[in-house]
Amino acid sequence: MTIEFAVTTRDTASGPVLELSGELDAATAPDALEAVRLLAPSAAQQLLIDLSGLQFCDSSGISVLIAARNVAVAAGAEIALAAVPGYLARTLGMIGLAELFTTYPTTEDARKAWATSASGQ
Repeated sequence: MTIEFAVTTRDTASGPVLELSGELDAATAPDALEAVRLLAPSAAQQLLIDLSGLQFCDSSGISVLIAARNVAVAAGAEIALAAVPGYLARTLGMIGLAELFTTYPTTEDARKAWATSASGQ
């Protein structure tokens, strides 16, 4: 059974949020990549990727995460992942990509950490 994929974006004071849910694979990665291409973080912001609804992610999905990181780096912004599923955290660690992303248990944790760092506390 395929879980319907959804990608949504929203702007917040700390920067854009990309929410991915369902199955991120070769069939759905193009939709996610299109959303990534439309993101416009600034140098003073954080691009946050909310993975709380992600049920599956293959190598195509990991490429989407790397593309999002590239968007953030090109803009001089930070990037963070929130609610990374255990299987994906293990995979990122095994392939040596875990250090590319700051991770938080929830989007709220990521927002609080960003607010603290942005205020210089």
